[in-house]
Amino acid sequence: MPLPALEATRHEWEEGHRRLETAAGDRARYQQLLAELELVLAELRRRVGQTFTLDQLAETYALADRWVQETLAEHDLDPGWPGRVTIVQDAAFHVYSRGAVDYRP
Repeated sequence: MPLPALEATRHEWEEGHRRLETAAGDRARYQQLLAELELVLAELRRRVGQTFTLDQLAETYALADRWVQETLAEHDLDPGWPGRVTIVQDAAFHVYSRGAVDYRP
């Protein structure tokens, strides 16, 4: 992925993580988001593995909408998950990106 495109994608991930952290003031909502985040992180571990680059993660992100929705629907922790899917998806990729072999802040 060209560097400008990767940086734009990483910005989306950072924004999702910022939105997740902003929800910390509402304990119940924040707990829902964290539970959903863990589900997506577990699926990322399964799909991407432990050794990956940011480009590989970005490629996975490009195809993630469907499997993230399926993952959350399968566990249906709260009927309102569709309204949180973008935050959870982007925040999960942000958190997971820190494990990339070429990660840089």
